[in-house]
Amino acid sequence: MAHPAASLEPQRIPRWLERAELFLRVLLRMYIGLAVCYAPWSRMFWDQNPIFLQFPTLSIYAANGAVRGLVSGLGLLNLWIAFHDAIWHGADKQ
Repeated sequence: MAHPAASLEPQRIPRWLERAELFLRVLLRMYIGLAVCYAPWSRMFWDQNPIFLQFPTLSIYAANGAVRGLVSGLGLLNLWIAFHDAIWHGADKQ
């Protein structure tokens, strides 16, 4: 007599659920990437940030163009990863 657990095969994740997960992952990465790209150049978010106003030394570094560029670069990297996932993983799932 076979053991009941041995006859059970692992269930496959439905294709629609894999597609939905990919869509939501790409959408979230694009949103975060756009927000991080835009934030350092936004006067309201970056220049008038309560954290930077509370710590003047930190605001000096945050006002540096290289720091703003680095943060924007991280946002661009996130956008690149989102597009990469959308193109390559979306094509693999067809």
